[in-house]
Amino acid sequence: MSSHDKLSTRPVSMGNNGMVTSAHPLATNAGIKILTQGGNAFDAAVSVASTLNVVEPYMSGLGGIGLALIYLKKENKFRCLNFSGNAPENAHPEKFTPQNKSLGILSALIPGNLSGWLTLQETYGTMPLDNLFSSAIHYAQNGFPLTYLNAQYIVKSKDRIMPYPSASILLSNNNSAPKPGSILKMPQLAESFKKISKHGKDIFYKGELAEKLVNGNNKLGGIFTLDDLANYKPEWQDPISINYKGYQILTTPPNSSGFQILETLQILENLINYSDSTEQSANLHKYIETVKLATTDRIKYAGDPKYTNIPLAELLSKGYAKVQKKRITDNPSIVSGEHFSDVIPIGSLLAGNPENYTAGMTTHFAISDKEGNVVSITQTLGGGFGCGAAMSDTGIFLNNMASWFDLSKNSPNQIGPKKKVDFVVAPVHVSENNDFLLSIGTPGSWGILQTTPQIITNLLDYKMNIQQAIEQPRFKILSEKKIQMEKRFNNKLIQKLTDIGHSIELIDQWSPIVGGAQGIKFDRKNNVYYGGADPRRDGIAIGF
Repeated sequence: MSSHDKLSTRPVSMGNNGMVTSAHPLATNAGIKILTQGGNAFDAAVSVASTLNVVEPYMSGLGGIGLALIYLKKENKFRCLNFSGNAPENAHPEKFTPQNKSLGILSALIPGNLSGWLTLQETYGTMPLDNLFSSAIHYAQNGFPLTYLNAQYIVKSKDRIMPYPSASILLSNNNSAPKPGSILKMPQLAESFKKISKHGKDIFYKGELAEKLVNGNNKLGGIFTLDDLANYKPEWQDPISINYKGYQILTTPPNSSGFQILETLQILENLINYSDSTEQSANLHKYIETVKLATTDRIKYAGDPKYTNIPLAELLSKGYAKVQKKRITDNPSIVSGEHFSDVIPIGSLLAGNPENYTAGMTTHFAISDKEGNVVSITQTLGGGFGCGAAMSDTGIFLNNMASWFDLSKNSPNQIGPKKKVDFVVAPVHVSENNDFLLSIGTPGSWGILQTTPQIITNLLDYKMNIQQAIEQPRFKILSEKKIQMEKRFNNKLIQKLTDIGHSIELIDQWSPIVGGAQGIKFDRKNNVYYGGADPRRDGIAIGF
């Protein structure tokens, strides 16, 4: 037994028929219900995703976007489904300001989530839609008790939703937010799900709901058209991957920024002595500097691959990683931050030159079934309740993911008609000997790309169990030499990092700033799934 096995706050969930892990107990239970009724992971994914729309209404839902990474056991194949939406056809750069692209009706991209959920189910699922939406409809219509975290997020989002009539869905007549334990009902959203359950995704993209979404959007000054919705389709893609110490690490390709995770691991390979303590200061310094290098490259190259050249093969090559390792010194480097900026601090770390080497508010869930299929989905509205408004009488809040575009023409991620946004959603699978080993994913804005490799090295290098790997304290780089670190890091370690020049900001011991991960690991020898869920959110894993 590993020395890590007893160090988590809760036991690892186990099951040999399937596993569901999500950010809310009711959503996890919704998925388990479908699996126990004979559905597969793709059926259960619709139930979990739609229920999260209800029980985490600020995080994700019908008006949002996302990505799926799946493993098909019969074909022994990994696939991606990109349902990250796109900018409306009328999204010309001159219409946007830093303010209106970040919040308000112009900040919404064409929502892709429903098309993604149902494309997965139509391709690989087995059950009728009325079964799959039953939990979402039940909780939206009859209500559910708000958790403490639910109530906190609604309070934090009050200013975003108050300018719009749809604020009445969540706030009282005097604009007070509901308390923990109170019952939240969303009858308009329930009716929308009932219509989708009966008519499928066409009613959302071409029918009655499409008209209500566009009319509601336009009434508030938005630029959606019926053609924007009717022409939207998700895209099947092949994962991108690297070999890391004999494991294949797979994630979603651009417009996802998942390649930062892979580049981070490629540089880390053989850089750190994992026989040392997890809190060895020299190792953590190298890890921090590696994240800075990969972040800087992502800022320079990431965008919609139809509009910008992203040298993925070079960025992820072993040769480039060797050169990047040589750039790490004993002193902390300066970086411009986590995202594009036209203003670069003097002395900032610059992106590497890979051409010579060829070799807000987000949620994540994962599901495995008795056949061995695995579905991992990260989906988002962007900020709390997205753009802040629900459309017409649908109860559907639109996202504000245009906030992830840049306005500068110098950025590879400048907003434009029909463009896909560069965003950090990046579920990850790991295979060993060409078989599924584990799935991991997390929300957390740009921190997704920093948190995910930390969990992976906890699992693969420090040999922790899935729950312990998720619970370990995390760090996140910011601009210049600033780093956020959870208070659970050892004080001596923090002092050593400070002494060599890092600027440390301590955050809560269990801070949602650094994510809310969910993961599944498969024990092939015993045919058992191990599930882990992050205590930084309301997450829970259930196996059966």
